Amino acid sequence: MGASGKRQAAVMIQGTGSNVGKSVIVAGLARVFARRGLRVLPFKPQNMSNNAAVTAEGGEIGRAQALQAFGARVAPSIHMNPVLLKPESDSGSQIIVQGKRFGTLKAREFGKQKGTLFPYVQESFEHLERDADLILVEGAGSPAEINLRAGDIANMGFAEALDVPVIFAGDIDRGGVIASVVGTSVVIEPSERRRIKAFFINKFRGDPSLFDSGLTEIENRSGWPSLGVVPWFQKAGDLPEEDALGLDDKRGQGKLKVVVPVISRIANFDDLDPLRLEEDVTLRLIYPGEALPGDADLVLLPGTKSTMGDLAFLRAQGWHIDIAAHVRRGGRVLGICGGYQMLGRTISDPNGIEGPAGTIDGLGLLDVETVLTAEKHVVAQTGTHLSSGEAVSGYEIHIGRTAGRDCARPFLTLGGHEDGAQSADGQVAGTYLHGLFGSDGFRAAFLKGFGARSTLGYSAKVELAMEALADHLEEHLDCDRILEIARSRVG
Repeated sequence: MGASGKRQAAVMIQGTGSNVGKSVIVAGLARVFARRGLRVLPFKPQNMSNNAAVTAEGGEIGRAQALQAFGARVAPSIHMNPVLLKPESDSGSQIIVQGKRFGTLKAREFGKQKGTLFPYVQESFEHLERDADLILVEGAGSPAEINLRAGDIANMGFAEALDVPVIFAGDIDRGGVIASVVGTSVVIEPSERRRIKAFFINKFRGDPSLFDSGLTEIENRSGWPSLGVVPWFQKAGDLPEEDALGLDDKRGQGKLKVVVPVISRIANFDDLDPLRLEEDVTLRLIYPGEALPGDADLVLLPGTKSTMGDLAFLRAQGWHIDIAAHVRRGGRVLGICGGYQMLGRTISDPNGIEGPAGTIDGLGLLDVETVLTAEKHVVAQTGTHLSSGEAVSGYEIHIGRTAGRDCARPFLTLGGHEDGAQSADGQVAGTYLHGLFGSDGFRAAFLKGFGARSTLGYSAKVELAMEALADHLEEHLDCDRILEIARSRVG
């Protein structure tokens, strides 16, 4: 309920599947309606992503909800994504509830217990209602996954329980969009079919009028009216990616070649976003089965949800040999968070947090040792890059403590304490700070150390992309009708 005790306007964007563009659409609509003077708050009941953001409360939410908050011009809150699943293995995930670690469950166990998390979802939604003119809700996956409907909190289960109208998105880029949209209308329950008030088509390439007859077919067969066709948004690449699958495997043709081994549980890969937009940088993602190229200037080891498991994965690809050869050739290495932990001599897990208790050898490129601990460190940070004196900001989100001789050469100072480590020759460094490349001054100084230059104001570029996205949606979607649908909930 809102501050007056009445329900607030809200609408939920569901879709034909994952990666149909729901997250970006919600972010863009948030900016559309924020520009109209409304206090807009984004909400996603349940998300699955290892790309997390840290809120002012010191909690975790999906990175997509942080981007949507940016679109709405509000600060991110733990209540914008009350249930976050962070995959740790092919069959299990860490469960984050209202920003805090709730436990670890296998997929089958979560399927049985997800209904017990609904009170947290409802509490967070009602918390946002007290401070919003409009809530934009993002679904997860597709409501057509009727085998997962029991206890659902991510799509129709949420919409039905909170009486939120739904708008349905179809992704034409992957093909079969007519069957996907119409098929959904067939398999869902009649009450759910009535809850969907309209649909739109996303990611169209070419002349949208060529799909006019397709819209008519969908309208006739589903009974839902069309809100329009959204053409492919060319500047989407300037916005932070939620899913590692969305990252380009190669971006730019600059003189500085940065390579990133794509480990199996890569996390918080938004660290790469500012680098992939720099003209002087060629960012290359190296996938399993590929060797790290011998002409790389920098190997960047990213964060991971499972440090010990991904270190084993890295070794299975032979990348440890490639990294050692890279260092012998004089190349540089930077590890962030889990990547930093991998660079040390050993990683110990005495309490079996990531798996069987024990100690494994690290890559041995830094004289440090890491002990994994049950306590999770989640905090927004500001500080200074010691070599350049440039300010940095970002966030820490990790378990474990790292110590050793090379910590006497810290990489940063953060909140009054030293962070990270560097080798005596300066070739290898590590830090726990995510998001540091978003700091323009630091990034410029870091690139200058390789003889490259920065031509990017990252925050300004993201802001321009968000404004362009809002303009794009205003042009191609019936945004007035979307607002009417949201306000129909008020009664």
